Amino acid sequence: MKFGGTSMAGTERIRRVANIVRRQAADGNQVAVVVSAMAGETDRLVNFCREANALYDPAEYDVVVASGEQVTSGLLALTLQSVGCKARSWLGWQLPVRTIEAHAKARIDDIDGDALVSAMEAGEIAVIPGFQGVSDDGRITTLGRGGSDTSAVAVAAAIGADRCDIYTDVDGVYTTDPRIVARARKLKAVTYEEMLELASVGAKVLQTRSVGLAMKEGVRVQVLSSFVDDDATPADEYPGTMIVSEEEMNELVEKGEMERQHVTGIAHDKNEAKIILTRVPDKPGAVAHIFDPLAKAAINVDMIIQNVGRDKGETDVTFTVPMADLARAQALLEDKRGDIGFNRIITDSHIAKISVVGVGMKSHAGVAATMFRSLADRGINIQAITTSEIKVSVMIDEDETELAVRVLHTAYGLDAPDNPAD
Repeated sequence: MKFGGTSMAGTERIRRVANIVRRQAADGNQVAVVVSAMAGETDRLVNFCREANALYDPAEYDVVVASGEQVTSGLLALTLQSVGCKARSWLGWQLPVRTIEAHAKARIDDIDGDALVSAMEAGEIAVIPGFQGVSDDGRITTLGRGGSDTSAVAVAAAIGADRCDIYTDVDGVYTTDPRIVARARKLKAVTYEEMLELASVGAKVLQTRSVGLAMKEGVRVQVLSSFVDDDATPADEYPGTMIVSEEEMNELVEKGEMERQHVTGIAHDKNEAKIILTRVPDKPGAVAHIFDPLAKAAINVDMIIQNVGRDKGETDVTFTVPMADLARAQALLEDKRGDIGFNRIITDSHIAKISVVGVGMKSHAGVAATMFRSLADRGINIQAITTSEIKVSVMIDEDETELAVRVLHTAYGLDAPDNPAD
C-alpha cells in the first residue's frame, strides 16, 4: 500500500490512513506500507537547500529532502501502534534499498526483502519511507520527484506482493482530466503500455518510472483514493483502476467486464517548449551535432521535425524539450553554434502536447485521421506530430488545450452518458 503526500498531510489524515491499513491487516493480509512526505514538505526542504547554498551538493541535498518521508514513516508507525497494530518503520538504508546513478535522481538497483518478509510473516506492518535509498558508498539517495510510486512498486516486486495499491487524491485513472471534461469516465482497468504512455505524455496519476517497473516485474497495481468514508468499497474489490498486463485485459474483455475501446484516454501537457533552429546544413552528422550536447546534459527531447532541404543545402529543425530545460537547452545550442552551423534559434513556450492513447490502435486504422479531422473542424492548427504503436501526439497552441481535449474526448466516444442526477 502506498500513500501520497496529500494522504499524509497532518496527523488527522495519517490517522485515516492508519485505519485503512489496519482494516487490511485485520482481514489477514500481510501489509507493507510506503509513504510520501506530507504535502508541500519536500518543496519546503528543497527551498532550504537553495537558501543554504544555491550550488548545493546533491549528496547533502538528498540528506535534507529524504527527511520528509522519514517523518511520515515514523508518525504512521506510531499511529498504527496507537490503534493496536504491531508496526515499525524501515528506512531506505535499513532494508536496504540499493540505488545506482546520480544523487537526487537515483535508480533502484536492488531491494533485499528478506528481513521485511520475515517481519511481515510475524504479523508486523512494515512502514517504509518512499523516494529514498542508499548508494554503494552508504550515502542516502533520493529517486527524483514522484519517486515514492517507484519505491512502492519496487518493494512489491521484492517481496512478491499480490498487488500494489497506490492511494492518492483521485479515485482512479480517467479517460481524461475530469477538471476539463465533466463527462470523463473512470476506467476499470488499463494496460501497462497504455498507462506508461499516458504517464509520459502528461497524465499525473502515476510516475512514469513506476509504471515501467511494474510492467517489467509484472506487479499488478491499483490506483484508488484514500479520501473515502469507512463504508466505501474495500480495496480488495477493486474500486479504483487496475494497471494490468495485456493478457489480463483481454480476459476482462472476454468476461464482459471491460469494453474494447480503440482509444483509452486523452492526455495533455503544457510543460513543453518548442525550439526551431533555422538554416541547419543539410548534410550527414548535422542533426547529431544538435542532439548530442542535449543528451549529455540529460535534456529529454520529444517531438522532432526536419523540414525538406532547401536549394542551398539547408534545412530547419524543430523539436520540443521540457519547459524547465528550455533556457539550458538554448544556452547549450548557442555554445555549439559553430559546430552545428545554424542561423538562429526561435523558441516558443506557449505550446501544448495533446495525446490519444490506446492499445486498440494496434489493430484499428483511422485513429490518427479522426484526431486530425476533429481538430481541423474546430480550427485548431497542428504544429507537429509524433506517433508510437499505441499513441498519437500533436503539438498545438497552449490556448487551445482545453478545447482540443474536449473535442477529441467526444470524437472518440469517450464521454460518459448523461446522468439525470447531475
